[in-house]
Amino acid sequence: MLTGLFRKEAAAIQLPIHISEHSREPIYHQIEQQLISFIVSGQLKPGTPLPSIRSLASDLACSVITVNRAYQNLEQRRFIQTVQGKGTFVADVQEGEKKQVADASLHQAFRAAIEMSFRLQNDPEQTRKTFEQILAEMLQERRRDG
Repeated sequence: MLTGLFRKEAAAIQLPIHISEHSREPIYHQIEQQLISFIVSGQLKPGTPLPSIRSLASDLACSVITVNRAYQNLEQRRFIQTVQGKGTFVADVQEGEKKQVADASLHQAFRAAIEMSFRLQNDPEQTRKTFEQILAEMLQERRRDG
C-alpha cells in the first residue's frame, strides 16, 4: 500500500489554509476540514507530501498541539498517512469515500446558510430566492471568467 506512493525526502507543498480565530469552530477542525476539501476535490493527490506539524503550525501561527490533533484525526479517518522517517502524505482515498465526504460537506454548508437565513428572520421563500440569486450570479461569473 505504501510502495511507490511516498518519496524519501519529498518537499512538502505550501498549503492555502486559512484559519479564523474568531470562528466558533475550533482551529484544529478548520485545518481538518480544509485539508479534507483539498483531498476530496483532487487538489491534493495521493502521495503528496504535507508540511510537518511544526512547519504548518508556524505557517498558521498556531500551536503544534492544534496541528497535531488535526493530523491525528485525518490519519484516523484515513485521509493522510505518516511514514516514520519520511513524513506525512495524502492517502489514496477511494472515489466512493470522496463523493460521500463531498456530499456531506455540501449538505453541512447549505444547512448552515439556511440556519443563518432563518436566524435573520427570512422565510423559506426569501431564503430560496437568495440562494437562486447567488447561484445565478456565480454561474454568470463562471461563464465570464471561464
